[in-house]
Amino acid sequence: MTAVLKREFGSYYKNGIGWLLAAFLLIFAGIYCMSYNLSGYTAKFEYVLSAISFIYLIAVPIISMRALAEEKRQKTDQLLYSLPVRLSGVVIGKYLGMLAVLALPVLILALYPLILSQFGTIQYASAYGALFAFFLLGACLLSIGLFISSVTESQVAAAVITLVTMLLLYFMTGLSGFVSTEASASLIALMILVVVFAVILQLLAKNPVISILTAAAGCGALYIWYAGNPGVFADLFAALKRRRAGCPGITY
Repeated sequence: MTAVLKREFGSYYKNGIGWLLAAFLLIFAGIYCMSYNLSGYTAKFEYVLSAISFIYLIAVPIISMRALAEEKRQKTDQLLYSLPVRLSGVVIGKYLGMLAVLALPVLILALYPLILSQFGTIQYASAYGALFAFFLLGACLLSIGLFISSVTESQVAAAVITLVTMLLLYFMTGLSGFVSTEASASLIALMILVVVFAVILQLLAKNPVISILTAAAGCGALYIWYAGNPGVFADLFAALKRRRAGCPGITY
């Protein structure tokens, strides 16, 4: 697993993606830091992290699209599977390699509160808590991108589907306002999401059996849950929207 991690980490900097990610992230962090903290006279660094979270919409598809899709396209995945390491070790090694690429610019961002402390009082717990949440957000999205990359041989398809998935997550709060507050409406909306996921799985994996089983199992589980406790589905999306609106900090 360590060998896979080192190979993955080094490849991102050999092809320049790692350097571009760091430069892109730090440039926007500097712009928003100057706008919010220096020009806006506020010591809350978490505002900067909230503003630059949109960068993941661009960075995550680019980082994750080649993780496994390129290996499958070039048939080099067989070499990975022949290593004296389990398949889970290969996947974890690639995932940790992507996390390491993301962690380097995040570590540089950790210096910003220390610099800002020279100009005012910084709430370090809030600033570094938001920075940790920012990193966890990237880690979560990278796991989604890695999964999508694992079921297709096309880097372009992996990048586009990852982007679409993240856009759905990004606009989920706004879209939830169009769903009725009735329990049956929430059930139907969740079933539609399951079917959409099954369709995407079919487009990627080209396996109708897995797609049909996924859709049937997901919809069946939701219906059983609804039959047993319909109150859970009542006003579900509206409650999600209110809960997110009441949470300060990073928005995605």
